[in-house]
Order: sequence, then structure tokens, then C-alpha cells
Amino acid sequence: MRLISTILLTSVALYASANAQSQPAPFQVEETGRVYGTLADALGAIGDKRGTVVVAPGTYHQCAVQQGGDVTIRAATPGTAIFDGVTCEGKAALVLRGQASHIDGIIFQNIRVPDGNGAGIRLEGGNLTVSNSLFRNSEEGILTGDGEGSVVIDKSTFRHLGRCDRDLDCAHGVYIGRMGSLTVTNSRFDQGDGGHYLKTRTARVTITDNSFDDSAGKLTNYMIDLSNGASGVIRGNEMVQGKDKDNWSAFITVAPEGREHNSAGLVIEGNKAGFVPGLERGSAFVANFTDDAVQIGRNELAPSMKVKDRR
Repeated sequence: MRLISTILLTSVALYASANAQSQPAPFQVEETGRVYGTLADALGAIGDKRGTVVVAPGTYHQCAVQQGGDVTIRAATPGTAIFDGVTCEGKAALVLRGQASHIDGIIFQNIRVPDGNGAGIRLEGGNLTVSNSLFRNSEEGILTGDGEGSVVIDKSTFRHLGRCDRDLDCAHGVYIGRMGSLTVTNSRFDQGDGGHYLKTRTARVTITDNSFDDSAGKLTNYMIDLSNGASGVIRGNEMVQGKDKDNWSAFITVAPEGREHNSAGLVIEGNKAGFVPGLERGSAFVANFTDDAVQIGRNELAPSMKVKDRR
């Protein structure tokens, strides 16, 4: 009997070991083939070099800080790698302060912190590129500090983000600080929970071919807030304003928090903006808080909407 039990236990152990070896490792550094149990360890292995971390499908209750290097964090299969509810340094699931960071195919969700700025990504240095990713049910999707780098967002979704409660400054779907430039393309913003959908203080913007759907928003504000003015282009976007607004007076604002950048080189054209069915308001499509001659071309606007408003 004891011999049979020993054989059974040995067989189970061998099966478990073989099965574990057959499972994909959570985090693999593509260039070396080495695997790690945490993203933090994988980033530590890359250090100040260039490298790619491939993330296996799964839900991860962990966070990581990038201290240097040029790093790509990519889901093995887009949309199957989820970082859920855990922050580093009381800031974000990913705190990035390397030379460059590339995030591809990752889901960030349920990120909240005591100061109300819990984000999927907090950028504190270098350039950032985000593609094919989803940010949802958090206080902010992406939050940056100030710097000379660029932020590029493409084919990504920002859902159920933002807040203006607890007597704290508002959080926003995406909040980009005084960086060198911001490019947002082919992305979707919807179901906001407060604040602006996209807020930026960059000197130059390219915001094209995106969807801003506020139909299920709650106590939201502007679709695009160019807090200190900007040059560049806003083109090919579709915007729908919902009923439950904290501020419905404008869709796009130019320098509402003080003019730091000349906006005479800003072109806004080829966009479509309106309201949910049954709603008409005298909102301004563009509210300009400066005397800069923003170039507003042809846009398809709801009949009750003003094209522009000087404030």
C-alpha cells in the first residue's frame, strides 16, 4: 500500500512539474529568452538597455517601475494581459522614467489611489508610445509630468475614467503635462466619470480620427482641453455630448488656464460634433480664451451649436 501511495505521489509530482513547464512564463525578455515571475524583475533585467518584455495572457495584480532604458512591454496576444488594481509608489500600474517606453496590447483597470490620480500609466521621463491598449474603470488612464519628450497614443480606448470628487483636483481620462508634443490617433474616449476626456499642456498636438462619445458620461467637462494653448491639428474626430455634464459650455477649449503657447498655428477642421438624440444646447464647438487666431475650418456641427466663442 505504501509503495502504491509513493508511486502515485511521484506520478502526481512529475505531472505537475511537466505541466508547469508547459505553461507560458508570465514575463519573457524577448532578446534573451529569459523568463521572470514579475514584470518588475523583467524590467530590472533590461536595466538601461533596450529590450522587449512579452506578457503572457493573464490578470496580474502587480505593478512595476521602469528606471531606465528603452523598453517595450507587449502583450503576447493583444487584449489578454490585464494589470488590475495595484499601483507602485501610490501612482500607477506602470511608473515610467526611462529613455523611452512602448506599451502595446495591454489592459489597465481598477486603478485608484488616495490622492485621486490613480493611473494605468504614469510617465515621469522620456518618450511614451501606447498602442492597442485599453484603460478602464480607473481615476486616470495616462498621466504625465513635464518634460521634453513626446507622447503618442494610437488605436487605444479610454473608458470610465476621470473624477471630480472628494474635494480633490479633478482627474481626467488622459492628462498630458508640459511635454514636447502629443499625438492621439484612431482612439476612443467614452463613458467618462468626471473631468475632461483629453487634457494637455503640450505646445504641439496632433489629434486626428478619434471618437469622443459622452452619451453615457457622468458629470464630465470638455472633450479636448488645450489648457495653455497649442499649435497643430485637430481633424477627423467625432464628438457626441451627453446630458449629464458638469460643464457643457464647450467641446474644445484653447488656453482656459492661461496662454503659454501661441495657438495661431492651430487648425481645427473636418470634425463632426453634436448631441445625444433629443438634446440641443448652445454649446461652443471651440472656446478660445486668447486673441490668437485659431484656424477653424469646415466642421459638421449640430444646428444649435456655436462655432466659436471668445472668453
